Amino acid sequence: MASPETFSDEPLTPAGRLFLQPQTNIVIHSIVRVKNPIDINAIKSSVKSSLMVQHPRFCSLLVRDENGFEHWRRTQLDIDQHVIVINKLLDNSGNFLDETQGFSSEGGEEDDEAAVNQYVADLSVSSPLSTDKPLWEIHLLMAHKCAVFRIHHSLGDGISLMSMLMASCRSADDADALPKMVSQKTPEFKGGKGRDWFWSFVAFWRLLKMVWFTLIFALEFGARSLFVCDRKTVITGGDGVELWPRKLATARFLLDDMKVVKKAIPNTDLSKLMMGNPEARWGNKFGVILLPVYYQKGGNNPLGYLKRAKAMLDRKKHSLEAHFSYKIGDLVMSLLGSKYACLLNYRLLCNTTFTISNMIGPLEEITLAGNPISSIKVTTSSLPQALTMHMLSYAGKAEMQILVAKDIIPDPEFLAKCFEEALLEMKEALRQQ
Repeated sequence: MASPETFSDEPLTPAGRLFLQPQTNIVIHSIVRVKNPIDINAIKSSVKSSLMVQHPRFCSLLVRDENGFEHWRRTQLDIDQHVIVINKLLDNSGNFLDETQGFSSEGGEEDDEAAVNQYVADLSVSSPLSTDKPLWEIHLLMAHKCAVFRIHHSLGDGISLMSMLMASCRSADDADALPKMVSQKTPEFKGGKGRDWFWSFVAFWRLLKMVWFTLIFALEFGARSLFVCDRKTVITGGDGVELWPRKLATARFLLDDMKVVKKAIPNTDLSKLMMGNPEARWGNKFGVILLPVYYQKGGNNPLGYLKRAKAMLDRKKHSLEAHFSYKIGDLVMSLLGSKYACLLNYRLLCNTTFTISNMIGPLEEITLAGNPISSIKVTTSSLPQALTMHMLSYAGKAEMQILVAKDIIPDPEFLAKCFEEALLEMKEALRQQ
């Protein structure tokens, strides 16, 4: 490896600068639970030889020049600074226990998960990453068989970081094979002699719909970013809520149950629903879509709301709203600077009720440093909303991390249970049809 002096400073991308502003300083937290006791030396050796530490972002310091502009500066990486070993047990409140204490026999695995979740919830509010080293850490919770990856959002978006993590892991069935992600389907183009006019008309009609929906949703996005707010409810957040104490809960779903339910909604692709492109290039490239959430007032059909949501999603997918949101943020950053781009993004978060994101993960079980992984969960630093949700699929299941401001939503475990039961109710309603 070349010495750091041979590299010149590299300026941050516009999105990278956005995530370093005080109001939008976001760290991605990934909880990786393994089946066997953690081998510290194996983890360090795996990290040293991984693609992660070879990437320039992961071995560069954040520095600011005399004009206040941020740059990446290569440095010599010290793995021991980034791997933090925690040997003590945690209780359900995220506090460390004495050696004479332990979990109650009644709680078991649920207590163990609650302890790790609360530890990460506390990190999401009160523990920014130090700038005297590259902006990432790995916390090894030895007593809980968990590794918590803390990676600053300025290093890359979720898809980029997931791809990097997957490149550092191996298939559980083949120690030399990389994890399998969802394959990308090749679009099918229909055509035929004498029918070209028909498909030309269809393409023209789709173009008109795209232009119309993009115009409508772009105007809505602009208004929501500036002055239009969601109706106030009991779960509404707002300015300053990102500093409030947090709680974290996990909702679990089986992908097979999702596949059963999606059959009730024509033309639903689960892989598109989960959103993911493991071959996407590195960077912070993401867009936002605004989705109205309706309350299903009448009837006992749990599929009614799903069909209504699917119709709205179809209109969103026929527009360029996500691309517009990315481009407008990039334009504001380029013309007005990070201060105003941060203000625009922060106001959008304050004016909406909650954020949800999802990513696709490995199809099969994988290993980290030769240790089989039982689950992978993702969340981020707190936002000025009382509720944020992040879902990731892994080996036939999907787990959603529900991060809440506990003074507004005191029992996120109940909310997680409601989400789980809602999917089962949809599945049962479909079975009875």
